[in-house]
Amino acid sequence: MDLTEQINQLEADLQELGSLLEKAERKRVQELLKQEQKKVEKELSVKRQQKEQQARRAADPSAASKATYTVKITNYAWDQSEKFVKIYLTLKDVHTIPSENVEVNFTEGSFSVLVKDLGGKNHQMTVLNLLYPIDEKESYKKIKTDMVLVMCKKQPAKKWECLTKVEKLAKDKEKPAVDDNADPGDGLMNMLKKIYSEGDDEMKRTINKAWSESQEKKVRGEGMMDF
Repeated sequence: MDLTEQINQLEADLQELGSLLEKAERKRVQELLKQEQKKVEKELSVKRQQKEQQARRAADPSAASKATYTVKITNYAWDQSEKFVKIYLTLKDVHTIPSENVEVNFTEGSFSVLVKDLGGKNHQMTVLNLLYPIDEKESYKKIKTDMVLVMCKKQPAKKWECLTKVEKLAKDKEKPAVDDNADPGDGLMNMLKKIYSEGDDEMKRTINKAWSESQEKKVRGEGMMDF
């Protein structure tokens, strides 16, 4: 079914909904019909925009080639479910262009997105070194209002701490190293030194007093840091 026929069908649906709404007497039925009417109006608006774009391309065959420069997609977020990692790409009016203009390619460890001729530009995003493998055959895209949703099928189904291996390495570097053979007392001493150096005069007096008392108890054999 081409766009013209789709638009004709939607216009007919809208006309019939209007006729039913005039005849409806119960408020609940009226509300349901109004909701459906809004859905059809929105879909009709999208289809009309798509038809206008088709007409412009037909009138100027070189229009597609005018989108000669490509910009990187930077506005995105990600989430996950038990089986999928979901990447949300915000692109205004992406739902108004033909779906074939949105290309998403998957490999076991990456995905790439290319949106052609949106607002006179191409939009691109490539994510390499995904944290874990994905099932490229079961991964897919969804086009929503002002958004492309990239659905990466997990393989295996496990929780992802971040999106890529690079992010994971960066997070691991930020974590303080833990030496299993280190003296636990060293960690306490380092913490006290940090608090002492950053504390005010009252805090320093408190730490000095506690340290003096602990040393006295140590000499008496009552314990190391009982304070």
